[in-house]
Amino acid sequence: MDNKDTARTTAGRFGALMTPWLMLAPFLLAFLLFFVIPALQTLQLSFTDSGLTETHGYVGFANYVELLQDPSFWDSLLQTAYFALLTVIPLTALGLVMAMLICRLTRFAGLVQAIFFIPNILPIAVMAMIGGWMLHPTFGVVNLVAGTEIAWFNDPDFAMPMVAIATIWWTVGFNVLLFMAALKNIPQDLYEAARLDGASEWGIFRYITWRQLRPVTVMVFGLQLVASLKIFGQTYLLTGGGPFDSTKVVLHYMYETGFVNQNAGYASAIAVVFVLIVLLILVLQSLANRFINRRG
Repeated sequence: MDNKDTARTTAGRFGALMTPWLMLAPFLLAFLLFFVIPALQTLQLSFTDSGLTETHGYVGFANYVELLQDPSFWDSLLQTAYFALLTVIPLTALGLVMAMLICRLTRFAGLVQAIFFIPNILPIAVMAMIGGWMLHPTFGVVNLVAGTEIAWFNDPDFAMPMVAIATIWWTVGFNVLLFMAALKNIPQDLYEAARLDGASEWGIFRYITWRQLRPVTVMVFGLQLVASLKIFGQTYLLTGGGPFDSTKVVLHYMYETGFVNQNAGYASAIAVVFVLIVLLILVLQSLANRFINRRG
């Protein structure tokens, strides 16, 4: 009897231990097949001069040395940073402001929220088509309202800002949704107590709303930073990287190197270096957030 009880106890403990792993197994398998293995293969390719269809020899760090001296790579990195500068802060700030305004509505708040969120569910190809129509030099809405015929996407000075504006219109609805969820979780007692104490609207925002929203704001900022650094579809569809490479971002340059020029080894080196740069930026952002939280 004792042996049977011991066996049952052991089997129960083993089952309890294995159940979480069995539930995680499909995800872990997919993660291994679609992320870990391709990442390791990309790292391996970066040390070769392989083409898209043929495999060549090991070249060591030659691709990385060439990359560090490649002006086209640094130009594409600069354009990526420029796009992030044009989108990350505006998307975060606009999402917060719009969420606060919608939360003040007593009627049609859900309808207004849906209007802002609908563009976010559109495929990127549809977004690019709509953006191209709105900014068309002849019959675009922007030029019709302004009374001009500016070819926005053909001007090196305007192309990237226009891509940024189209991206903001496309994605700001998701940030509005996140901020609205956070605003609704703030206890209303805090606002009532502050108003009874005679606090101004600015004081209420600064000492209650902002402090309660700080974690969500950091999360939204981080998500937008990563999304902006990964930009490819917008510039590829709206401008093709032009004019004069003024919108050719890192992922566009990597795509062109790997699939157009069929230099898979060098494109893999671009991917590895860019991932390291993004990780470094995220680490620096995390350290800055910790410093701000300690000071705050």
